[in-house]
Amino acid sequence: MPSSEPVKFLLVDDVAENLAALEALLRRDGLEILKARSGPEALELLLVHEFALAMLDVQMPDMDGFELAELMRGTERTRNIPIIFLTAVATDERRRFRGYEAGAVDYLLKPIDTRMLTNKADIFFELNRQRKELARQRDELRSTADTLAATLARLQAHGDNSPLAVVEFDAALRFMSWSQGAQRMFGWEAAEIVGSRLDTFGWIHDEDAPAISASIREMFAGGEPRTVHHHRFRHKDGTVLDCECYCSVLLDSAGNPLSINTQILDVTERKRAEETRHLLIGELNHRVKNTLASVQAIANQTLRHVESPADFAPKFSGRIQSLARAHSLLSSTTWKGARLTELIQDQIDLGAIDETKLSVSGPAIDLEPQLALHLALILHELGTNANKYGALSVEEGHVTLDWSIKNEMLTLRWVERGGPPVTPPSRRGFGTTLIERSIKSDGGKARPRYDADGICWEIELPIGEGRYSGSEAFPRAFTPAAPQESAPAGLPPVCLAGKRILVIEDESLVAVELATILQEAGAEIVGPAGNATQAMRMIESDAIDGALLDGNLHGRQVDGIADALVDHDVPFLFVSGYGADHLPSAFGDVPVLGKPFDPRQLVGAVARLLRIREPRSAREAAWHAPAAE
Repeated sequence: MPSSEPVKFLLVDDVAENLAALEALLRRDGLEILKARSGPEALELLLVHEFALAMLDVQMPDMDGFELAELMRGTERTRNIPIIFLTAVATDERRRFRGYEAGAVDYLLKPIDTRMLTNKADIFFELNRQRKELARQRDELRSTADTLAATLARLQAHGDNSPLAVVEFDAALRFMSWSQGAQRMFGWEAAEIVGSRLDTFGWIHDEDAPAISASIREMFAGGEPRTVHHHRFRHKDGTVLDCECYCSVLLDSAGNPLSINTQILDVTERKRAEETRHLLIGELNHRVKNTLASVQAIANQTLRHVESPADFAPKFSGRIQSLARAHSLLSSTTWKGARLTELIQDQIDLGAIDETKLSVSGPAIDLEPQLALHLALILHELGTNANKYGALSVEEGHVTLDWSIKNEMLTLRWVERGGPPVTPPSRRGFGTTLIERSIKSDGGKARPRYDADGICWEIELPIGEGRYSGSEAFPRAFTPAAPQESAPAGLPPVCLAGKRILVIEDESLVAVELATILQEAGAEIVGPAGNATQAMRMIESDAIDGALLDGNLHGRQVDGIADALVDHDVPFLFVSGYGADHLPSAFGDVPVLGKPFDPRQLVGAVARLLRIREPRSAREAAWHAPAAE
């Protein structure tokens, strides 16, 4: 686009009529004529405007044309303005030479040949307009170059800082560029790569090289201009990386393929994570089905060995509790194993073993997951049998549990003393069968000895290498941690009489079980509520003494429900399969009852929540209630 700025001429003459005549002669589109009646007036205009031509009268008062020209040539701003002298006075050649010496491009006598003057003015008009246009184009080119340089700088910075590797190669499969991201990802520097062929230095995995070469050739031959591929590449140190390649064809001005730009994303960790997730899902399915099969077996075997249906629930519940607590321990270590002393502590917390009647000693040992599950059930059977028939069933009874390790074998001894007289059983119960068969399946041995003053079990198990530390041992007097909030309390049913309890649980069978247990304890059930909408409506409209809140409703967090319960001054506890670290962090002081639970645990937790005093006989019953054979 041509410049819109007009070309400017300066006319200087002390006679107004001469200025008017010149202006009329030279006027044209795109030309701006500025006039001055004296040298000083002309100098003022020269300080403000850029002129393409100055026409100066020679004969002027105070400052003639020659003097004005000399001043113009002495100033940087006006030095290069073309000057034409106009004069009506015939002079000798010396004055003409003086005009040219002053920098004039011409020296014309009046009366002026108008054709000659206009032709000369046209030349300077066009020269100035072309100069302006060239200056405009130069500025545009400079601006474009600056914009291009900034864009290239941004692209360079993006390529250098991007986690992607950006590479470019031509139709001959030679590298044209290799970004710093590529250098970071693969180890080679650009100086080592640019100019070489992509299949010459071991960058591409051997099995992927043919596919990559074929894909590039197809793109140059007019195939898809943009493609995405998954390929393997090598780092300079030999490490194989799984990558996603985003390829684009770059075209020249004629639309022909010039090069292929490829952005490469390292997905090695993502692919490994996907493979791990796949393995974990398979392992989870395996563990869940094994657990369900174990629960099924425990249920069937317990049912076969109970004397009456009333005995089934406490025995079955106790065994499931023991299994669940062992699962929680293993989950906390991502199924890497569990420490033997933690299994013992869990049995104390569950009430299967009275800590005041127990002495424990042995080196620290970490058990493999399957062995930990089996030992959890075995310890539960030993504890509950001792509670029902053995040393823990009387005030003066005592149990010693110790273990040692030799030649990669764990030897565990359970010795009861001070209990009722012991005689060999007339039939084998499920507890004894479970202990012996569990140990045998792990490649060990279990031997009971029925002494007159108490039963003794000696259990041997192979544990392999690196699973224990002989430097850490426990004293004879084992001091366990304080029981958790969910320890059984064994309150009688009448303790919750008249209390209105809101049950918020999305699993219908669990909700029915919660409601049934609380109703048998005398409570009145509000709900159950299976989702947040129902729960919020009941909190707003019903009189509630306390609430049981599932830790998660249909995959959604329960923070809003917990806030509403707090706002309405309703005490509550979480009933959840999650640990406390997966529950709403703002309610860390709220008690947690873990799933699965037994009736005594549930009723006891609600009683403590509502600050209902527990009778001593009920607390004692919680420790000594039969749970297994």
